[in-house]
Amino acid sequence: MMHSWAGEGAPLRLVSRDRKTDDEEAKALSCYGVLLHDAEDERELLLRFVAGRPVSHVTTAFLAWACEQLIARGKRVWVLVWDNASWHISQQVRRWIGAHNQQVKRAGGVRILVCGLPTKSPWLNPIEPTWLHGKRAICEPEGALTMAELMDRICAHYGCRLLPPLEQKTS
Repeated sequence: MMHSWAGEGAPLRLVSRDRKTDDEEAKALSCYGVLLHDAEDERELLLRFVAGRPVSHVTTAFLAWACEQLIARGKRVWVLVWDNASWHISQQVRRWIGAHNQQVKRAGGVRILVCGLPTKSPWLNPIEPTWLHGKRAICEPEGALTMAELMDRICAHYGCRLLPPLEQKTS
């Protein structure tokens, strides 16, 4: 729900639009991403969308999926840089990472090394410029995109496969 404007020769500026009151689609799209760098400075982005909000159990499901992807690429350590979002720093997520790392120590796999960012400093996260360029690239100045169109554009921009969204458990 963005529109854009720009002066002549200037980059687009994104501004939020008001939502229609009868709009039944979700207000936001949640997405987890892992930015991979290799020795030749090639970059790859692993993406998973979330059906619902990115709560702790969805985060742990994403971490497990990402570890499987990293093992398949021959990685042994994942330096995970993230902010202080509640679904990143919850006790459930911290316990899961601790248990995961203990399991990796015994049986092998990808160890997760968490590097937390200071509060309100997203520019220190190496993935943030990637997100910013992606938002600008997929923006539709002429109108709103559906969630399906948005997910398709995001995956096309980053060269990722569109995988089923991670589901939020309901009790």
